[in-house]
Amino acid sequence: MFVLELTYTAPIERVDAVLQEHVEWLQKEYAAGHFIAAGRKVPRDGGVILAAGTDRATVERIVAEDPFSVAGVCEYRITEFVATTTAPALEQYRERLPS
Repeated sequence: MFVLELTYTAPIERVDAVLQEHVEWLQKEYAAGHFIAAGRKVPRDGGVILAAGTDRATVERIVAEDPFSVAGVCEYRITEFVATTTAPALEQYRERLPS
């Protein structure tokens, strides 16, 4: 599983100019089964996405395709972790530690 942390690197007006494309990209990745949740950080200086069911190379490719990345309005920090415990509703995402 991955935590994708976006930090805006451009004025919010430039971010908002590509926001609709970013939302469409998010919807595509939800439909592909890559994303579990996403939202703005508070204060609004970026966002957070939870991604699962893929490997790091795929996540890096997906992030590079984000319209925010393409427009150069954010930077990503990608953190991989093993989700060994989850809420019951997220049980399908539960992972085992590598042997």
